[in-house]
This record gives sequence, C-alpha cells and structure tokens, in this order.
Amino acid sequence: MFAVIQSGGKQYRVAEGEVVRLEKLAAEPGTTVELPVLLLGGDAVKVGTPLVAGASVKAEVLTHGRGEKLYIYKFKAKNNYRRKNGHRQPYTEVRIKEIAG
Repeated sequence: MFAVIQSGGKQYRVAEGEVVRLEKLAAEPGTTVELPVLLLGGDAVKVGTPLVAGASVKAEVLTHGRGEKLYIYKFKAKNNYRRKNGHRQPYTEVRIKEIAG
C-alpha cells in the first residue's frame, strides 16, 4: 500500500518504512507527526477531494538538516553587473511508520 501526502506545498508518494526528506517541520526529533493524505493506493485506490476522509499517515521525525548549497549568479553584459548568492534549503527527515485508511 502507498499514499500520496502533502507537506510544505509539495506532494510525495510514500510507503511504510521509507525515509523521506520533507520541507522543514516544527517538530522535535523522535516525535511522531501526522500528515494529510491526498490519495491511497493499493488494491482499491481512494482519491480525496481534496483529502481522503479517515486516512492518515504517521511519520517519526529523524533529523533536521540543510541541503546542498546552490549558487545563484546574476550577470548583465556591458553593465558591470554581477551578483553571486548562495542558498541551503532546510529539511526534515522522517520515517513513515504507518499508513491507515
């Protein structure tokens, strides 16, 4: 069985036991969070409008971290305009414990 969950404005396809990197959540490592379910898959597919009623995905928060550095470089020819900037996106790593539906 798998589920499509929503977190941080993005959608993720998850199954039990998987480790997933989500947008940063306000939860301490070791705690359990419940995520909204958009679709349940398996023998019989259930599609939510927008969420599946009575379905839930429970995940254990493992760690928080920051992703790889991305460099943003802006350049305009003939104007002596150059800007270099970097960004590291924060994330939360979770393990999917249970998919109930």
